[in-house]
Amino acid sequence: MKRFLLLIVIGFLLQSCARVGSPVGGAKDTLAPKFLGSNIDTTRINVPRDIKELRLDFDEYITLKDINKNLNISPPIKNIKRIIPANIANKFILIQWTDTLQANTTYNFNFGNAIADNNETNILRYFNFAFSTGEKIDDLYISGEVKDALSIKKAGENKFVVGLYKAKDTIDYKQKPYYMTKVDDDGYYELNYLSPGEYKIIAFEDENGNSIYDAGKEKVGFQKDLVIVEKSISGLNLKLYSSKRPVKYLEMKEAAGGVMMTFEGKPNTVKVQSQNEKLNDYKVTHTPKSDTVRIWFDAVKSNLGQNGAENLKFGYNADNKKDTLYNASLFYRYNAKNTMDVNSDNGGGLLPPREDFKITSNYYLDKINTDKWIFRIAGDTLNTVPFTAKISETNPYQILMKADYISGKKYQLIVPKETVSSFYAKNYQSKRFDFEADRVENYGSLTFKLQNAPSSSYWIQLVDSSDKVLYQKYTKGSDVKFDILKPGEYIVKILVDNNENKYWDEADFQNDIFAEDSYIYYKVTVVRPLWDSNEEWDLKDTRVLDTSKLSVPKTNSNPTPTDEQPKNLNVNGNNALLTPTR
Repeated sequence: MKRFLLLIVIGFLLQSCARVGSPVGGAKDTLAPKFLGSNIDTTRINVPRDIKELRLDFDEYITLKDINKNLNISPPIKNIKRIIPANIANKFILIQWTDTLQANTTYNFNFGNAIADNNETNILRYFNFAFSTGEKIDDLYISGEVKDALSIKKAGENKFVVGLYKAKDTIDYKQKPYYMTKVDDDGYYELNYLSPGEYKIIAFEDENGNSIYDAGKEKVGFQKDLVIVEKSISGLNLKLYSSKRPVKYLEMKEAAGGVMMTFEGKPNTVKVQSQNEKLNDYKVTHTPKSDTVRIWFDAVKSNLGQNGAENLKFGYNADNKKDTLYNASLFYRYNAKNTMDVNSDNGGGLLPPREDFKITSNYYLDKINTDKWIFRIAGDTLNTVPFTAKISETNPYQILMKADYISGKKYQLIVPKETVSSFYAKNYQSKRFDFEADRVENYGSLTFKLQNAPSSSYWIQLVDSSDKVLYQKYTKGSDVKFDILKPGEYIVKILVDNNENKYWDEADFQNDIFAEDSYIYYKVTVVRPLWDSNEEWDLKDTRVLDTSKLSVPKTNSNPTPTDEQPKNLNVNGNNALLTPTR
């Protein structure tokens, strides 16, 4: 009898400890979990300020997905102690904190898409729970759309958030917004349960999930004017732009020809001065609005880093904020492998019609001696072809070679060693470049007629579906023509140089400065061989490009960017700054 009772008890315990799982058979569960109730009474008003937890009950076992990224509590409650469930499914959510709640305040817990049932992961989308420590629950709202002004990415999950800061003399943007919500994947947002008042609104791409805008690292959109919430507001739309990064020194490291100093942010000017007894002969180059400074010297001649790492010290000042120099240093070891070299800048061995043949160097170019260069038609060892070559005025690492190139002809260029010079080095070996002058019939052209064209200069860019700039012009007026284009599909952007500084300026939220104007053409433009495509574009047209239908460009090879080509948004038409020898 005892043995029989023991077996019953063991069976009961095994059944009680069974894991929660999916039932066998039956129709598939497609319903999201259903909210049943909470530890706060149904009126949800006059909630005691010393309450330390919120419990939400559901009709089935649930799990929480990325709760720290999905959950937004407005206004923020600091010192969240724990959130249940963590790793094991449960029929309730428990959030505990140590803070005392504010008086007469409506709190909203927005769970985004964090709540899902345990069996089929059906999501309870955008579940909100609100309560008030006062006599009523605030019910005002702001809604609208958020879009990335320059992105051509296909629609999908985003990390955009929208927040409100209470308007006051000094707003601490290093704190979480007072109200905050996540933008859904279609770009729509709602800030709910708002109390009347004046607010500063901000939208940003919360890349690191900390619910705080990180200047210079995350895209941002905002309104200069305060948002006055007296009644609910619909249609408050915001566009996100790249943000200006504050200038901050990062590091120095050994680089070909000397050392490299890098910054977070893009200073206009950088002053550098050697603080080493050995290093008196050096050059400093920096392009305005660039995050990199190069310091060039002859390490062998100066006996630097020849027998091991040697501490090099420099003083620097970025953007002349003060007259004083800040200290920077590195342990420098000379790397004999970092020699000066030259290479072809024309991809695929085909030179597009009406273009210069381009040669690039890993060193800043000081002068060239073309007297010993040999340029001829391939296979013709008796005759040479006349040419001229010069260092590019906009890219001091590039040589442009002009000649009367004949379509379909193959050419050979020999650049002997020590005919291309930097400050303290020359190309260490001879190079031979073989290429063919491509035929014009392999290319098309594209003409744009702009309505409501910018009054200032602008960049018009042709980019592919990965947002890589393939062609660009810096121009002014309403008519633009690209003569020689590889056949394919292109997305067209315009970046306006409103202040005519030859740099597209990003948004500066802290100083209430908008990004300069920009536009994306609402159609994918197709270029065909021997075809002159004509497009009319009214910049006031609000239609948007359908990114869901973008395909990889059908170009045969990557075209060679022009000298005026920027890298992404780092538009910079200025020459490099050369600091004289000390």
